[in-house]
Amino acid sequence: MTQSVSDRIGEIDPVKPVLIAGPTASGKSELALRIAETRGGVVINADAIQVYADWRVLTARPSVADEARAPHALYGHVAGDVPYSVGDWLRDLEPFLHAGQRPIIVGGTGLYFTALTEGLAQIPATPDSIRQTAMARIDTEGHDALVQELDPKTRSRIDTANPMRVQRAWEVLTSTGTGLADWQDATDPPRLPLGDVTPLVVNAHKDWLTPRIEARFDHMLETGALDEARANRATWSPVLPSSKAIGATELMAVIDGTMTLADARERSTILTRQFAKRQRTWFRARMRDWHSIDARTL
Repeated sequence: MTQSVSDRIGEIDPVKPVLIAGPTASGKSELALRIAETRGGVVINADAIQVYADWRVLTARPSVADEARAPHALYGHVAGDVPYSVGDWLRDLEPFLHAGQRPIIVGGTGLYFTALTEGLAQIPATPDSIRQTAMARIDTEGHDALVQELDPKTRSRIDTANPMRVQRAWEVLTSTGTGLADWQDATDPPRLPLGDVTPLVVNAHKDWLTPRIEARFDHMLETGALDEARANRATWSPVLPSSKAIGATELMAVIDGTMTLADARERSTILTRQFAKRQRTWFRARMRDWHSIDARTL
């Protein structure tokens, strides 16, 4: 018999930090909010795109109404043209680990959770010139060109379908002469080991998740995603860190008259399904020791 989510929430330790990972559109944010409301805590973002200020609707950040239900942190606090790494996130998270309210950390960026619970290598900052070169090359050549220049150990370890991960790995190798995988193997102790937290991973089957992804994108359009894109058009560039928001490129094409809204919707939902598949693969491989929750029970 599947345990109800209410029973799950009732069993959660009222003191330990809670970590909630899950694919996009799986209901993990609502679960975090319910825990905060009923058991106390502050909901903290662990999504690499939801940190950016310029895409609230398109990245499905919590609404103003949601933010009124419980404290939230690390959502939309970074300008869209500012590179933001997992190390930046850990530094921004640190004060909330001592703030007196139990952190409820929720998101779909597996690397954030891995760094938090397994540790993060102390890699020197990347020079701006190398970062700009990486962004320009991805824009003109595609990220696959950078993949081919990575050391084999790193190439076998990272998600090579994710341009942001590839860019980061290429920058590290280029700026330090040492591959990202080797840096990771010399890692400091984790900030929050699994034994000190309640780790939850939301499992969502693709047949259940696909219609939710489609419905959510429709909701984004109904609640202003295209207007949000118009507001960003003057400063938008495909090489900006925040441009990786799924659907941003497609909505800009609609504004520019090179794509219909129907085609943008179809393309964006396909990209979101592909992204969710990569998330599920990561969670299965890296979160075997986390407590599994069936998304259908949320």
